[in-house]
Amino acid sequence: MSVQSYIDKVMKSTMQSTPGQTEFYQAVEEVLGTLEPILLAEPKYDNYNILERIVIPERQILFRVVWMDDAGKIQTNIGYRVQFNSAIGPYKGGLRFHPSVNLGIIKFLGFEQIFKNSLTGLSIGGGKGGSNFDPKGKSDGEIMRFCQSFMIELSKHIGETRDVPAGDIGVGGREIGYMFGEYKRLTGNFEGILTGKGVNWGGSLTRTEATGFGSVYFAENVLNKQDDSLKGKIATVSGSGNVAIYTIQKLYDMGATPVTCSDSRGMIYDKNGIDLDSLKLIKEINRQSIDEYCLIHKHATYLPVHSYPEGTNAVWAVPCDVAFPSATQNELNLEDIKNLHKNGCKLVCEGANMPSTPEAIDYMQANGIMYAPGKAANAGGVATSQLEMSQNASMQKWTFAEVDDKLRSIMKSIFDLSYDTSKEFEDEGNLMKGANIAGFRKVADSMIDQGAV
Repeated sequence: MSVQSYIDKVMKSTMQSTPGQTEFYQAVEEVLGTLEPILLAEPKYDNYNILERIVIPERQILFRVVWMDDAGKIQTNIGYRVQFNSAIGPYKGGLRFHPSVNLGIIKFLGFEQIFKNSLTGLSIGGGKGGSNFDPKGKSDGEIMRFCQSFMIELSKHIGETRDVPAGDIGVGGREIGYMFGEYKRLTGNFEGILTGKGVNWGGSLTRTEATGFGSVYFAENVLNKQDDSLKGKIATVSGSGNVAIYTIQKLYDMGATPVTCSDSRGMIYDKNGIDLDSLKLIKEINRQSIDEYCLIHKHATYLPVHSYPEGTNAVWAVPCDVAFPSATQNELNLEDIKNLHKNGCKLVCEGANMPSTPEAIDYMQANGIMYAPGKAANAGGVATSQLEMSQNASMQKWTFAEVDDKLRSIMKSIFDLSYDTSKEFEDEGNLMKGANIAGFRKVADSMIDQGAV
């Protein structure tokens, strides 16, 4: 059987055994589709059945989450934790609270996490979790009661050397705090079983900023390879959560001008550059919709989602040099990348997980647009989570500058590894292929070393 036939066989088997998990299929196909060179060079991966094993989680946990709303009515949600691969360390990956969450999305995120965590060079395996609970519109009391109920079940499956969740969409410092407090109440132990904790009780400085900062550091490395930099560049950014906010902040630090941000209701275009203080006030303190920005900055343009041209995201219609999709999966499609290309974009750097559709990626690669895939470019968050774990284990606390220096170094190492691996397999500069092969090789070799587990 040819290598491509082998890959096709695994892909077909995956789809047959896990019906209806579209996002998961997309993530698996994106990785497996780049592995042919290493499978040809190293027959041991076929001999040890690695592909069949790596696409199946080691453990899938689904559970009921029952909580009481402010009106005294009982509410029910579904909780998930997919512990995907522990070949190189304890499971590590965020918790997502959003109504779109289902098993297929959690599996796609967990599968991506395997290779992202491998690329960091740190001892962390891949996992992901969450719930279809929607924090929007809920009171602090409702969110606390939900988080406490969620942790009652999750606490049975996590631990410092077993599984250490973090935050993701819908899960920030407030939610981590409520879950950590419940874990401590249940077990009586003060342990580093979550990352993204408050800095007063075991959290790491720079953790909040890490994914956004890391994405910008990665983009700078991509441009430096072309004897260029972010200085003077116009950047478009989607999203307005932690990743987008701190992408915007670091872009300013690097001399670029970010001119957009967005949320689920619409987008802001500010040709003078997004005002960071206003954005933080609206999203981090007041937890309001992004349209509030135009009440402060009347020169800025707000476009609600329903006004976008059908099948496009208005963020990507703004002229720019570099684009940072930093919101959610599949937010940048073929029409969007054509708009970016027409308007002069030279680099797409993914701050979110799988934000570009396969068609958009194909277009970038066919038309010379530099592409920094999320599993490499947004690995700064999980890398800094592991640095938080290290600080907890050693009972130390590093300064902001110390953690930021480590983060910058890790992102440089991830870029170098991805680029060098692409060159090794005769596709120099294809960072998607380089990142996938490099991440896969470390995990697969570790699985072989540990036998039939």
